[in-house]
Amino acid sequence: MGIFRSPGEQDAQENTPLTHEEGIPPKDLFHLAYISYFIMGAGFLLPWNAFITAVDYFTYIYPGKQVDTVFSVAYMIPALVFIVLLLTFAGKSNVRIRINLGLSLFLLSLLVVPVMDVAYIKGQRGLDVGYSITVAAVVLCGISDALVQGSLIGSAGELPEQYMQAVVAGTAASGVLVSALRILTKAALPQNVHGLRTSANLYFAVSIVFMALCLVCYNMASRLPVIMYYNDLKIKTRESTFLLGNTTVNSLADPEDRSLPDGASVELYGACREGEGMKFWHVLRKIKWFALGILLIYLVTLSIFPGYITEDVHSHLLKDWYPILLITGYNIFDLVGKSLTAYLMLESAAIAIGGSVARLLFFPLFYFCLHGPHFFHTEIPVVFLTCLLGLTNGYFTSVVMIIAPKTVPLQESETAGITIVLFLVIGLAMGSIVAWFWVI
Repeated sequence: MGIFRSPGEQDAQENTPLTHEEGIPPKDLFHLAYISYFIMGAGFLLPWNAFITAVDYFTYIYPGKQVDTVFSVAYMIPALVFIVLLLTFAGKSNVRIRINLGLSLFLLSLLVVPVMDVAYIKGQRGLDVGYSITVAAVVLCGISDALVQGSLIGSAGELPEQYMQAVVAGTAASGVLVSALRILTKAALPQNVHGLRTSANLYFAVSIVFMALCLVCYNMASRLPVIMYYNDLKIKTRESTFLLGNTTVNSLADPEDRSLPDGASVELYGACREGEGMKFWHVLRKIKWFALGILLIYLVTLSIFPGYITEDVHSHLLKDWYPILLITGYNIFDLVGKSLTAYLMLESAAIAIGGSVARLLFFPLFYFCLHGPHFFHTEIPVVFLTCLLGLTNGYFTSVVMIIAPKTVPLQESETAGITIVLFLVIGLAMGSIVAWFWVI
């Protein structure tokens, strides 16, 4: 068996617990479902990117406030709490309602900043009420992120792998879009109060339009024949497992009796009778190494990016363009890495997890860029390492998030997807903390 495979090849995993004698699924005409999931993947990260990219505006409007720190805490903690709640109640709530609610809340939180700028702030500085409302909008964004990201990745885990790849690639595309907007506004707008207000409103206007587009795309995609086919398949699988879990298993005198439907097992039926909390631990035991991998990926990335990129390295040649170009390079290669799995998919889970652990080497490498040999102090090594950081972040994220939901039964795929998001957010939080204490 090779290390890589094309996503079009038949996935020959021996531990696939269910087989389905179903008809051939409908084609994704004009790739509408793939494009919809790509757009939604880009959409749920745009609000956070808008708030962070407009940090110059917020720092000017609210002098003396810890904007970066407060925004991170106000976003990450609600996101983490609501992802845990999502894991608890996912089986008792409708995924379409959760995603539509989350996208609507995104729209509401994004509208706060430009509306308040025009109607209330009007260029004034130090308005505490405005600052409190802005932080509340960030909190709402964190809640929306948990609802949309957790539910979207959970539902994509129940679909063929190209749709998870589309969502993951979309998340990288949002970073590229924001970087492009940042370069455009810096080059075209004056670096004064008027320029700050205009650029901030532009970031939020683009995000608002994108959120509206995400609402349309999600509700359109759910009506496409290919998505309806897999949703029906999921429902049939859950219903048959529920019935068998309450009848067939109860009638088995011998727990080793395998006279069950093809591809089924006593373990599978026993798992489906567990409560939501037990189901989470049951799934986590199966995907624990993937969870560790995604946690390490984002711990390493957030420890270095964007703090190190924007604060620790400097260029006499590129001046204040240097961090902007480094961030753009990271985002472009992150997109390349997340798109690469559409053409070259890593087959070995051990290598994917090993690669996630190996990224810890970025710590000493970036350390050398400040305290190592003189060559490491120049732009070339920093640019190369930043792009490599983005490429490995993108590729290994995509591989882990595609493989993990496929290692469990279909009715557990949503829980597996949400669990991976939970550990992703934990990795983000841990990386942010390490970035504070990692003294370069």
